[in-house]
Amino acid sequence: MTVETSTPVANPMDLLNTILDSPAPEPHLSEIGQVAEVADGIAIVTGLERALSEELLQFDSGVQGIILDLEAGHLGVVLLGPWDRVAIGESVVRTHMVVSTKVGPSLLGRVVNALGTPLDGKGTIKEEAVRPVEAEAPKILDRKAITRPLATGIKVVDAAVPIGLGQRQLVIGDRQTGKTSLAVDAILNQKRTDVICIYCAIGQRGDAVAKVNGALIDGGMMKRTIILSAGDEDAAGLAYIAPYAALTMAEYFSAQGRDVLVVLDDLTHHARSYRELSLLLRRPPGREAFPGDIFYIHARLLERAGQFNENAGGGSITVLPVVETQAENLSAYIPTNLISITDGQIYLSPRLVRKNQFPAVDLGVSVSRVGGKAQNTAFRSVAGNLRVTLSQFEELEDFARFGTRLDDATRKQLTRGAAVRAALRQAERDPIAATEQLAVLVAAMDGKFDGLSEADTFEVMATLRSIARRDLADIADLITQNQPLDDNARTRMAALGQQARETLEEKNGTDT
Repeated sequence: MTVETSTPVANPMDLLNTILDSPAPEPHLSEIGQVAEVADGIAIVTGLERALSEELLQFDSGVQGIILDLEAGHLGVVLLGPWDRVAIGESVVRTHMVVSTKVGPSLLGRVVNALGTPLDGKGTIKEEAVRPVEAEAPKILDRKAITRPLATGIKVVDAAVPIGLGQRQLVIGDRQTGKTSLAVDAILNQKRTDVICIYCAIGQRGDAVAKVNGALIDGGMMKRTIILSAGDEDAAGLAYIAPYAALTMAEYFSAQGRDVLVVLDDLTHHARSYRELSLLLRRPPGREAFPGDIFYIHARLLERAGQFNENAGGGSITVLPVVETQAENLSAYIPTNLISITDGQIYLSPRLVRKNQFPAVDLGVSVSRVGGKAQNTAFRSVAGNLRVTLSQFEELEDFARFGTRLDDATRKQLTRGAAVRAALRQAERDPIAATEQLAVLVAAMDGKFDGLSEADTFEVMATLRSIARRDLADIADLITQNQPLDDNARTRMAALGQQARETLEEKNGTDT
């Protein structure tokens, strides 16, 4: 017979003593609040007495929000997701973090939102790091003078309203005047450089962003560009943080010594989204119903751009903020705010649009307060005469409309001005290399386009560009080395312009 032996039972007192002698778990303090009110894009939260300004909150529904207002007994929170998913009485917890976005080279070639979440359906993004969207602007001692040009490939801009790497140049004008086109063409021209580009669409329609995406793909620049989209169908909170997120992404590359071009399209929609959130949060409105701190909102954004020294990475961030005016009203609140913050403006005039002048840059109002010091020396010798010729032509053009009899010198001046203005016309999505720009401008100023029709002028310019690509390689090297145009180079360019005109005349003679 076998005897079964049972496993000895542990003494309950020994088990109790073991538990009592073990180290106590760390206490975990969790603050839980509740949603008291919810409206279009904002929520009022109670019960989070220790929450901090700009802190990120997590709602039970999965939506996140940023604390914008600290009031006695409640918090004003901007939602970063659909507000209709948030219910009154819903629990809210602190994250003890500020809102952050993904940064890194893996974002290049992608379409993302303000948090770095992909919108293009190409899979997840493995970020290099996550950084707060708000950051302190670099100090003065971390900056240095702007001395290098940003080539936009647009004749009238590079010659008369130059932009330097690290500059903040406002692009301003009424609707449908070509503001986005000008900015996208500037991005496309960076195919000739190593500049990284970020296009931040704020409040734009989805089809408009898709067109920009298609243009960058066709132009071969999408692989070095990030498109950050906060559409008009997205939460107003995402539109509010979008430009800050774009600057955060740019700062990652500039800290590595890279040059970055950021297009903010547009800050009018950004101001409207901020006004909408602020008025819902009961912030007092001021001029034109904008809260008084809207100037600070944009100033702290644009101050993050600049040319930085080696202590700050040695890179640069160039910003082209776009702003929309109504009925050419440059003295409205938001445009005047941004004009005072930026280093100049490119004004696109609807009057020039009606004259079929594209890009419709009004040189009488456009100015670059910094870029002239960084302008390529070859362009500098052409720019002064260009402005004078056009300004005199516009005055005479208005005078000539009265039917006054004009002398030969005045008629010649009108003919020359019309030819120069026609030479500044440029097709969309066709940025031009510096050598070709200079050849066209020198030929126009030398009278090689005088008396030509609009169609003939375009044909002569196309022929001249083709000849310049072939015959002016040595001058292209001088331009790259920032050398001035000597008399021999100008003579050669004028001669090529004459050659292009003769080619047209021979063709027209053959056709007839």
